[in-house]
Amino acid sequence: MDNRPIGVFDSGVGGLTCIPTLQKLLPNERVVYYGDTARTPYGSKTIDTIREFSYQIADYLISHDVKMIMIVCNTVSATCLDALRNRYPNIPIIGVVEPMANRIVRDAKNEENKPIGVIGTKVTVKSGIYSTLVRKKNPNIEMYSKACPVFVPLIEEGIVKNEIMDLTIHYYLDDFIKEHDLKKLVLGCTHYPYIKKNLKRLYPDLELLNPSAEIVNEVKEILTARDMLAGEDNVGEHQCYASDLSENFYHMINLVFEDDKDVKVSFKKFNE
Repeated sequence: MDNRPIGVFDSGVGGLTCIPTLQKLLPNERVVYYGDTARTPYGSKTIDTIREFSYQIADYLISHDVKMIMIVCNTVSATCLDALRNRYPNIPIIGVVEPMANRIVRDAKNEENKPIGVIGTKVTVKSGIYSTLVRKKNPNIEMYSKACPVFVPLIEEGIVKNEIMDLTIHYYLDDFIKEHDLKKLVLGCTHYPYIKKNLKRLYPDLELLNPSAEIVNEVKEILTARDMLAGEDNVGEHQCYASDLSENFYHMINLVFEDDKDVKVSFKKFNE
């Protein structure tokens, strides 16, 4: 048994979407979350810069005595996971990409192989990490990727439930989906679940795959195998820190937890 919290970090607030999922599957676990809202988005930055930011945040989480680190940022998972594991060899660190890739490979065993699309930031798509991990285990699975850089700033500005977002989705995805005859689409950025309703409305036959949900299943497996699950007496709030508590930050919080009012979360600015 290990009642220490789980460290979670993202380049912004998109990764908060994993907290309700985590609480449903592992109700005794508590989270220390860090969202780098002052420096988001990471998807347009150099890998060296992303790695430097990742080290700073991981150091901060470890200073809170976390027992594990979840990287719920696709961009960081695609570019810095091995570097983080080498820097912190004594703590389990998992990224959001590997669990999703494993899910795709598992599903392919029971279903007819059909092309799968991945949308994400420029850095994530350029890395080709999803295709690399999937094809390493099953080279017959066809994977196609599309960078959608405008989605994140629109979501951060709260431009979701309107025509502007729908037009942007059409701009990026209409030809992409049609050209590759896609039946499944990986939401390769933690912000993208915020536009899940838009996507389902515009493409009702498209199955949406959310990596943030898959990573929680892997967390449970690792903690169970290592006898590190928290006990039933482990109560308290999830602690969430951000490098900037902007108006957009609070708007995003309301979107994340509007259907999960029972999740107890406190929000603080970094170093306050």
